[in-house]
Amino acid sequence: MKAESPVVKTTCAYCGVGCGVNMQMQDHGFIATGDRHHPANHGRLCVKGSALGETLDLQGRLLQPEINHQPVSWHQALDAVAQGLQAVISEHGPQAVAFYGSGQLLTEDYYVANKLMKGFIGAGNMDTNSRLCMASAVVGYKRAFGADAVPCNYQDLTLADCVILTGSNTAWAHPVVYQRLVKAKTERPEMRIIVIDPRNTATCDIADLHLALRPGSDAGLFSGALNAMAECGKLDAEFLRQHTQGAEETLLAAKAWTLDATADFCGLSVSQLQSFYQMLANSPRLVTLYSMGINQSSSGVDKCNAIINLHLATGQIGREGCGPFSITGQPNAMGGREVGGLANQLACHMGFTPAEIDRVGRFWQSTTVAQSAGLNAIDLFRAIESGEIKAVWIMGTNPLVSLPDADRVRAGLARCPLVIVSDIMRETDTTRAAHILLPAQGWGEKNGTVTNSERCISRQRAFLPTPGEAKPDWWILSQVAQRLGYADAFAWQHPAEIFREHAALSGFENAGQRAFDISGLAQLSNQQWDALQPIQWPVNAASPQGTPRLFTDKTFFHADGKARLVAITPGLPANQPTAAYPLLMNSGRVRDQWHTMTRTGKSVRLMQHISEPYCQFHPDDAPGVTRGDLVRISSAYGWLLLRAQPDNLQPRGSIFVPIHWSSRFSQQARVDALIAPLTDPLSGQPESKHMPVKLLQWKAAWHAELFIRGDGIMLPATAYWSLITQPGVTHFTLADSSLPDDWMAWLNEHYSTDGKICQVARMGDDGFNLLVWEQGELQLAFYARRKPLLPDRQAVLSAFMQAPDTAQQRLALLAGIAGSDKPPTGAMICSCFAVGETQIVEAVRQGCSSAQQLGAKLKCGTNCGSCIPELKKIIAGHMATLTTGEHQ
Repeated sequence: MKAESPVVKTTCAYCGVGCGVNMQMQDHGFIATGDRHHPANHGRLCVKGSALGETLDLQGRLLQPEINHQPVSWHQALDAVAQGLQAVISEHGPQAVAFYGSGQLLTEDYYVANKLMKGFIGAGNMDTNSRLCMASAVVGYKRAFGADAVPCNYQDLTLADCVILTGSNTAWAHPVVYQRLVKAKTERPEMRIIVIDPRNTATCDIADLHLALRPGSDAGLFSGALNAMAECGKLDAEFLRQHTQGAEETLLAAKAWTLDATADFCGLSVSQLQSFYQMLANSPRLVTLYSMGINQSSSGVDKCNAIINLHLATGQIGREGCGPFSITGQPNAMGGREVGGLANQLACHMGFTPAEIDRVGRFWQSTTVAQSAGLNAIDLFRAIESGEIKAVWIMGTNPLVSLPDADRVRAGLARCPLVIVSDIMRETDTTRAAHILLPAQGWGEKNGTVTNSERCISRQRAFLPTPGEAKPDWWILSQVAQRLGYADAFAWQHPAEIFREHAALSGFENAGQRAFDISGLAQLSNQQWDALQPIQWPVNAASPQGTPRLFTDKTFFHADGKARLVAITPGLPANQPTAAYPLLMNSGRVRDQWHTMTRTGKSVRLMQHISEPYCQFHPDDAPGVTRGDLVRISSAYGWLLLRAQPDNLQPRGSIFVPIHWSSRFSQQARVDALIAPLTDPLSGQPESKHMPVKLLQWKAAWHAELFIRGDGIMLPATAYWSLITQPGVTHFTLADSSLPDDWMAWLNEHYSTDGKICQVARMGDDGFNLLVWEQGELQLAFYARRKPLLPDRQAVLSAFMQAPDTAQQRLALLAGIAGSDKPPTGAMICSCFAVGETQIVEAVRQGCSSAQQLGAKLKCGTNCGSCIPELKKIIAGHMATLTTGEHQ
């Protein structure tokens, strides 16, 4: 009998939920399952986590160091990095150097990068893409509590009487947390869930109340809630008196937010607000879960503090089922915050006061510690553009896609004398701009720790051999540091040594004065570190088993031990619609994709749910534009070309676009190229949710789908294209503004059909279909029409794996259909079990009237549960059709 492969317990590579994952080799590769013993997920995984094993291939990997895109040895590459940095420092000083990291780095990687830049090069210019997702939450917590300290844990979500979800499409962005809420509400129907979001998202499926407020008005809403709680006697006067400061000023400022004033400002009805306030007043235990919709704002810090004010004033903190809970977007955004990965932090949550600089310098035994905060992400790349920064090292992120005003960032980076990029992929928007490329280990090959949104430190364990010449990020950085002359301080041989140093620094001269303290883990042996179980910080002599919940003793981290309420003056964002740009663009995630699709774009099933970049808008905002048309979205900074998705659930005057598509996957869909570089003055976080744009239909002369056997196929020379990952086949959707004179001639310019058997179907000016065969195997399939079309993709892909047997089947394939005996699956709804819309609709017609019944029949919705809101929508649509038919 074949021995069963060992299970490796690791942590998911995606969102800040930090799910435990079991990876095990089976017959066809590694399979990911949820770790039942991990406190973050108790065995549940979302579809992205379940598909982790499908993202581990080496296609497109950077496997050897390169200088000017030519392979070199590690010795040559490391020497070139060190010599380049040293030359810049010698001529222009340390402030001319910058590092830009990522929440994809492990804590040990982050620590080494931060120590090298701030401790030995001597500049504060170490920032991270976490600046783009949770910097406002950091500042909000520090203003209120005196420390960047998330007080809650996931269990609090299930213990609360009321959970507010604001600025978060939790069902899609943090599905495992959402499913916890679904389960809790099923078990405790009296629990109230409030969703605050201009859009009607999948998260609204479990909402008792959805407040579709005016975009950007969140701070006014929470100020109104604070005033309402004061008026109805729901404030905790004793807590405010003994454990806070600033209450009097804050409550006085909130008095302006009367019921009518708040309703008018937020674009809500008085009755909606009254329902909101009543739910709050009737809930002894309240959790507010907030994410990018709050943080990504030019007033994000004030929005965070408006939420925290409400919790402090009502005493809803430091107790089970209570607290303001910022949930992060990346797997190790919290770890980056802990080591000092943001430019305004020094290390271990310490800042740049003289005492802290002295303390860190003594610990690191360095006399060159940075004396002041560095440049945050937006300013850092502006300094590259202006020539102030001469050398930048970018690690594990793709800022030419993710930063605001991305085209300007691209142009600025092109002028930088030295661009170093550490990455796992050879071809990204950012690696193309690099002078030196360094191959880093990817998820599955890396060994270290990460911290999730509830302060839980987990091990990320390697289960794959390191491919090619890839190396750990901490090793790469240490080797450069040694070449710069800092060998003694960067002499680690194992990541556990780095972790121990980081843990020791967290407790160095701490004595309970700093929130972040994991000194209880500073003596772990390598073996103990390797076996480390998930644990929430602080972990020290006072709490050796970790700390699930903060502030239970009502003591905070300001010098006087009291929390601060912050009086704020809410206002709407400055960048309001104009006659030229009359719509507001909101950006965000989709269910099955992650960041710029470097990893999820490899998975066939993750590309099936939403295959192309799109624009969702209310039909009345673009009359005459139908689903599948192409639209041009433009702002004062750039433009996009996207599929139209009119939807009555999208509020009038606004549009939604996903953030994920880079130039690797689509011709013109980099959303951040449209975003203005407006930032919160306190956090430096960009306003990514509120951009004035205009929408125009883009008149395509033709639309097509092109399938070609193999990969590495040349990109089409068309105005619009998107790449959809398929097994063994390159699949493009195409469109252009001019019709070719001869379809065969046009195709042969790009993809030669010489010597191959061609089946052609010409439909005059209306369309052209082509199948190309060689030695009995399908090589190319092409379907073009004047209007958007959707051939049966599954039938076409099946033909590449096994050619049709009969002439009739080949004719059906030429027409883009599978044949009468094989109905199409339709648009993918359940990615976990590959259940398409057509199958679901048919099951509904046969009598399935609930998501549970569909799950029993088709299995859809029975794994991660992310598709359940869509199943309900299909059922509701069918029922509405029946009702309409009855009344006709």
